[in-house]
Amino acid sequence: MMRTSRLEAFSDGVLAIIITIMVLELKEPHGDDFAALWRTTGTGLLSYLLSFAYVGLYWNNHHHMFQLTERVTGGVLWANLGLLFCLSLFPFSTSWADDTGYARTPVVAYGLNLLIAAIAYFTLQSVIIRSQGRDSVLRRAIGRDIKGKLSPVLYCAGIGGAILGGDGTGAGRPGIWVAVGFYVLVAVFWIIPDRRIDRVIRDQSPAGPADGSG
Repeated sequence: MMRTSRLEAFSDGVLAIIITIMVLELKEPHGDDFAALWRTTGTGLLSYLLSFAYVGLYWNNHHHMFQLTERVTGGVLWANLGLLFCLSLFPFSTSWADDTGYARTPVVAYGLNLLIAAIAYFTLQSVIIRSQGRDSVLRRAIGRDIKGKLSPVLYCAGIGGAILGGDGTGAGRPGIWVAVGFYVLVAVFWIIPDRRIDRVIRDQSPAGPADGSG
């Protein structure tokens, strides 16, 4: 079994490339004012911002999770590759949704991308917990994992909204914006600081509070 440093370094590199690819998809404005910027790149910037937030959130949570992971098994390696594969599809699904003016099918595909990424992260988390045994520190840190369980439900609600409320002609249908609203809601939901793992790490530190307060 290997230490986590090589896996983390590889994952950091892949996530950095994903972000770079997404920003290269932005189109240069045909003009020198903000009106030209919005006409050419306005929705693209918003799409990039949302996907950047998601990649950043996964990087943040991935980093915290591996602070409570002492070693890497073969199962963890494969589960981590599965997560990176799902995240590597973000540039494609983001660009497709933006280039089609948020048509129904691309918005559904974007939601499915978010859903499978969430499932892949949960799988990685579960494999790590199983490798740690009955006294898993990570299991104790995540607790009931309400955010993790609620997120796929909201993604499915967004996908359903796009399917039922859009006709495939663009973003003019309310269902499309309902779908995008759910995707944004989950991102905001996760941006709110989560202290579960930080609290366990602090409690394990020699200088940490003995009673778990703070």
